[in-house]
Amino acid sequence: METFTELKAFGDDPYYHAKREETLRKLQIRSIDAPLVELINDFAKLPYCFTLQSCYGHFIHKGQRNPKNTEPLSNCDKDSCIEYRIAYIALCIQNNDLGRQLLWNLKRVTEIDPEYIQLGCAEWFWKRQVNSYALQVEPERYKTEDRCLLSIQEALYIEKVRTQYYAVLKHLVYNARLKSGDTKDE
Repeated sequence: METFTELKAFGDDPYYHAKREETLRKLQIRSIDAPLVELINDFAKLPYCFTLQSCYGHFIHKGQRNPKNTEPLSNCDKDSCIEYRIAYIALCIQNNDLGRQLLWNLKRVTEIDPEYIQLGCAEWFWKRQVNSYALQVEPERYKTEDRCLLSIQEALYIEKVRTQYYAVLKHLVYNARLKSGDTKDE
């Protein structure tokens, strides 16, 4: 994420509810990468956050030129150079007890591998919406970039980390919904 910065402290946001409603009303589910649709819908059911933007994380290479590819890495030889477009979820989180708990839980997701998962802020999101945070899968050395070039070995490792990252996020959101008493699917 090109303007990725360190975490910022929560600020006051008297317009949180109006912004959340506006964002959810404008949400175009068809524009979301297919593997993320369920996760984004589940985040939308939590009243103390809303998603701003997301990307599943795409691997582009000689055997796969589709920039929206969500298939597992394949058709690569050991000398392949892979362009990786970062996986991330950008959220606006309400400054309340449940929102602070969510941010703390998101910080814990980085424990999967801190060299490949970061939680921070993106300046351009923060300017549009205070209390916006981005959780991304990206090599630490490229954490301020939207894309990077990787060896096949590192790309395969990132693919594994990305899979764990989404599994943990799904579990985290499910538990948050249970805690709030929301287990029904709409």
